[in-house]
Amino acid sequence: MKLLVSALEPSANLHLKEVLKHTQDIELMGIFDKTIPEGRPLYDISEMAIMGIVDALKKIRWFFQVADEMVKLADKADKVLLMDSSGFNLPLAKKLKAKYPNKEIIYYILPQIWASRPKRAKKLERYCDKLLGILPFEVDYYPNKKAQYAGHPLLDEIKATHNTHSDIIAFMPGSRRSEISRLLPLFKEVRQKLSDKKALLIIPSSFSDEKIADLYGDTSMFEISRDTHSALAQSEFAFICSGTATLEAALIGTPFTLTYIAKKVDFFIGTKLLGIKQVGLANIILTHYNNTTLHNEILQEEVTVDKLLKEYYNTDRKKFATKAKELKEYLDHGSSENVAKIIMGE
Repeated sequence: MKLLVSALEPSANLHLKEVLKHTQDIELMGIFDKTIPEGRPLYDISEMAIMGIVDALKKIRWFFQVADEMVKLADKADKVLLMDSSGFNLPLAKKLKAKYPNKEIIYYILPQIWASRPKRAKKLERYCDKLLGILPFEVDYYPNKKAQYAGHPLLDEIKATHNTHSDIIAFMPGSRRSEISRLLPLFKEVRQKLSDKKALLIIPSSFSDEKIADLYGDTSMFEISRDTHSALAQSEFAFICSGTATLEAALIGTPFTLTYIAKKVDFFIGTKLLGIKQVGLANIILTHYNNTTLHNEILQEEVTVDKLLKEYYNTDRKKFATKAKELKEYLDHGSSENVAKIIMGE
């Protein structure tokens, strides 16, 4: 089978690799990580990376060109798999369906329409044949019931479990320069206050030594780890910038506090205009499930050294473990094998 793939994000490609473990005789075309052996990409994901609105505007004409190339390439494909990145993939789905109305289009890892722009649900149902969600509650947002819960990919990918007898503290200040510059100085102060503990600074595995030096500066007070799951599993507690890492920590069972400082204008838009009330994905999932939360969220001016220390000392570890178990039971199962079966037509 020839499968046209559009997977622009590193995380999507990790999930794609898990799906491919359950497929046979499949050849990939399109946009994906060049390290995937099942095909040769038209573009590697590194070429698709953008940082901020200005960068996106500069490359917008090129992205239209790439989309047209994908539509042309789809003529040779048996099916289409779109993953995440709705800003690119939703317009691409529209073009593909117009050109090839009978070609099956599968969308895996749906956009977060439950957080903003819910009208995208109708477009997704119009342009795609199968919608595969990774959160149980999100399928209810699709009026024609075209979406189905496939499972969550992290349940396939996380093998580590929390060591409850650890005395290690993990710090994850994010991977973007703006996140790191705001959080890491505070994290360093917290680390100094907890000098009797071993401290891990978790850094993306793709970062070079030069990039680490540029973004993080002096890291001598930490031990560097590039393995997120292993580092979180061996940590007693973690301070984590918002993102997928918070859900990873929750599923591993490591108690943590989410800390985030956004640009004031971005925070205003998110909270006042879009009505976003929670940042952490684990909290969002549990709220939909049983109207409870897993962890505290320390945001904006509330992020201080004293508050972070109080989080470390006062977080109820037993309550966290109970809620983390509820979260895992709600997500129930992984998604990779289910998605592979749908792709293969089983």
